[in-house]
Amino acid sequence: MTNLLCRTAGSLGLALVLGACSHSAPPAPAPQEVGTVTAAPQNVPLSKDFVGRLSAFRTAAINARVAGVLLKRTYKEGSEVKAGQLLFQIDPAPYKAALDNARAQLAQAQASYANDRVKARRSRELAPKGYISRTDLDNALAAERTAKAAVQAAQANVESARINLGYASVTSPIAGRAGEQQVTEGALVGQGTDTLLTTVDQIDPLYVNFTISVGELDELRQLQRNGRVNLSTLDQAGVKVTLPNGTPYPEPGKLDFSSVNVNPATGAVNMRALLPNPQHTLLPGSYVNLTVDMGERPSAFLIPQAAVQRDIKGNYVLIVGKDGKVAHRDITTNGTSGVDWIVTKGLAAGDQVIVSGIQMVQEGAPAKATPWQPPASGGTAAVSTSAPASTADGA
Repeated sequence: MTNLLCRTAGSLGLALVLGACSHSAPPAPAPQEVGTVTAAPQNVPLSKDFVGRLSAFRTAAINARVAGVLLKRTYKEGSEVKAGQLLFQIDPAPYKAALDNARAQLAQAQASYANDRVKARRSRELAPKGYISRTDLDNALAAERTAKAAVQAAQANVESARINLGYASVTSPIAGRAGEQQVTEGALVGQGTDTLLTTVDQIDPLYVNFTISVGELDELRQLQRNGRVNLSTLDQAGVKVTLPNGTPYPEPGKLDFSSVNVNPATGAVNMRALLPNPQHTLLPGSYVNLTVDMGERPSAFLIPQAAVQRDIKGNYVLIVGKDGKVAHRDITTNGTSGVDWIVTKGLAAGDQVIVSGIQMVQEGAPAKATPWQPPASGGTAAVSTSAPASTADGA
């Protein structure tokens, strides 16, 4: 009986020991490995996107400057013409006749002047000897002066007739692309009012006209006063154009004009950029997207798009803190630079921002930071419609 009790007690003790071992704590899991980038402040280009409309650098309206019948057009519509090239011919016959008549009148005036000059010289020689009266001398000198003035008037008439004859040949004042003919041959042009014959547009370079709101200008000035941006002068601001099909235009432009007044109809400031067009691939009247480099934003952070998340409070990122645990950071973004978000608030130099493996970690959990490598295609994916909305800096 005693031995049975002893064996039972021994079995019970062993069970208790085994039960205690089966309830011991499991080993801690290894920290989740995540890809991170190190936040480093840098000067980031400050750019603004606009929609602009192209216009010709110069436009010349070709009008008939003298009255007459239009005889012919000497250019091909839509072709390139040179400065001084003949475009239209107005009937020159009446103007040739007027020039010949003016030349004849000039010759007559010169003959009269020659005769009166001889008479005046003779009178000057005879007057001191008393052979003619003082009145005769005065009359001779007056006739000489009148004849001389008549010659000058006749010369002016000849020059006027020559100019009118030249206007009968209508030429282009600038080099460019000639437009459609507005008046057909045989029409009477220049009768009392200007008659538009065609236009010539210089399309290399081109102007890009766009507007910037007063609010955006005020924001930029406020940021500059606070030292958050360094604005460029107008002659330093570069312009990049994107065609409507999304293709980048290879030729860079630059700002060349900014209005000092606000357009009361739009509440915006008119601006203009100059864009080279050596191949004449762009045409006036087209709309393009343009990005204007307004300056630079100092001490900003460039963070890959995949790292930036959004909740009801706004944009945020997850970082691996110095204690090796995941932490939440609210951030302020201000647009993009290439494929990265520009972060202006919420990060400090040296922060390890999680880019990959975000779905595998939670706030407060341990994580192992490893350098993040961008995809082999050359960067993160482009911004989609579901990407976090950028938040402008406050003043």
